[in-house]
Amino acid sequence: MSRLFYYFLILNSLMGISAAHAQQTGGLVRVDFYTDVFLANTDKSMFVHIAEPTTKQELLNAYRKIDSGGYKQLIDSLLEYKEKHELNDWLYYQLVRRVAQQISPKELNYASYTFYKWFMMVKSGYDAQLALTPEKIIFYVYNDEDISDIPFFMVEGKKYMCLNYHDYPKTDLNVNPPLPVNIKVPGAAHAFSYKVTRMPDFKPEHYEEKKLAFVYNHKEYHFSIKLNSAIDSVFRNYPGVDFESYFNIPFSKETYGALIPLLRKNLKGLNQVKGVDYLMRFTRYAFLYENDQKNFGKEKRMAPEETLFSNYSDCDDRVALFFYLVKEMYNLPMIALLYPTHITMAVEFSKPVGDPIVYKGKKYSLCEPTPEKEDLPIGKMAANLKDTPYDIVYQYVPVYRE
Repeated sequence: MSRLFYYFLILNSLMGISAAHAQQTGGLVRVDFYTDVFLANTDKSMFVHIAEPTTKQELLNAYRKIDSGGYKQLIDSLLEYKEKHELNDWLYYQLVRRVAQQISPKELNYASYTFYKWFMMVKSGYDAQLALTPEKIIFYVYNDEDISDIPFFMVEGKKYMCLNYHDYPKTDLNVNPPLPVNIKVPGAAHAFSYKVTRMPDFKPEHYEEKKLAFVYNHKEYHFSIKLNSAIDSVFRNYPGVDFESYFNIPFSKETYGALIPLLRKNLKGLNQVKGVDYLMRFTRYAFLYENDQKNFGKEKRMAPEETLFSNYSDCDDRVALFFYLVKEMYNLPMIALLYPTHITMAVEFSKPVGDPIVYKGKKYSLCEPTPEKEDLPIGKMAANLKDTPYDIVYQYVPVYRE
């Protein structure tokens, strides 16, 4: 037996002893959640053991036991933390996942881990459901948004998205459809949203600097921006959301403070068209291109801050970053044009540039933020796309405050 394997057995044994002790005594749950620590006491009545594979009756029994016990302090602590740190639903679920991992590590008992996630979500007011196949426990949540690339099922006209599908990546749930476990939880009625409208606060000391450079009008521009590798954990297992939700994912505070003021300085003195041209070429040439299949082995849309952090990015990622920068700097109307194998952006100026794209009576000028064979200026379409049909998948109309 190798020494590494021996240590692995000891670690698993210690994890099992620790979890068993916690289930007998309850105690303090501690989760380091980005910039702050979540702390909460758990009553020993909360701890249940669920056999694997589990059954509907076992889940019902576990719910009845915990529901009649002292779970309220944990839920109150979660909701207080959510409100204090202004967590959107997706980030709140990441906190719930980590708390569940503390209570019942998924490596030791996946059914219990999933049950605790479901319990915390429904007791937090979300309409969530469990479902079972002969060998799997599936966790769904009610969601009324346009989400792609994860399974869902319909119940009485409501769509429930699978929150733990990433744990069964090679499973076709249509072959053995999971059967819902109907547990009625008073107050569990809220829809879950995948919109990320505010990034978490990361600890400043956990940021690292990344150098970027590109050439504009024969002048080389250099950037040193602050990025945090924890951004990857925020969007790990994040699904394909609708374009409005995707394009409006913001930067974190530190990254914003490092990049945006420098861009504003570089744009000073440029008119809107030249300023947008600068942002277009920054997005086009400051990053290396690679398609998602080669980069990740699958399709993956990166948030703007992920694109800054990543070594490679494709057209989806650059369009999202370009949209964010133009919105932040100029807040101009924009439309996204989706081709069968490409996506690009067009911007409405006071006077159109080049051959405009007319949409709902407005004239938009193409701005290609992805490198092409041609060095495309504003208003010019790539030659290979001129006769290709496209759809307008998002229109941004600024709301101006008086």
